[in-house]
Amino acid sequence: MTPRNLHEVLSRFDEPWSPRTVATVNDYDVRVFKAHGEFTPHRHDDTDELFYVIEGRLTIRMESGDVELGPGDLFVVPRGVEHQPYSELGASALLLEPSATVNTGDNPGELTAPRVTLDD
Repeated sequence: MTPRNLHEVLSRFDEPWSPRTVATVNDYDVRVFKAHGEFTPHRHDDTDELFYVIEGRLTIRMESGDVELGPGDLFVVPRGVEHQPYSELGASALLLEPSATVNTGDNPGELTAPRVTLDD
């Protein structure tokens, strides 16, 4: 039960698309990540995915249209909806999703990241 400063956690790593679990709420992970360039188009058939932008700009590309997010913006991608996060200049964001969720959903590949938790 240690408070986390998200800016400090984000300063510890530079790799884009490599989420870090900073807390667990019931069976959900609170994860932070850095975005730069394009992520893998994917979907999560069994869960929604919450994005909250901390810094920079993040676009969530979807068939129904792009969603543009800036600092302080929150957006939930509904379960089963294909989406592709993208950031031209870079962004930092928070995710809320079930702990067992794989970051690349139904499209595993080179950007699939293991679940990484922080040490207290």
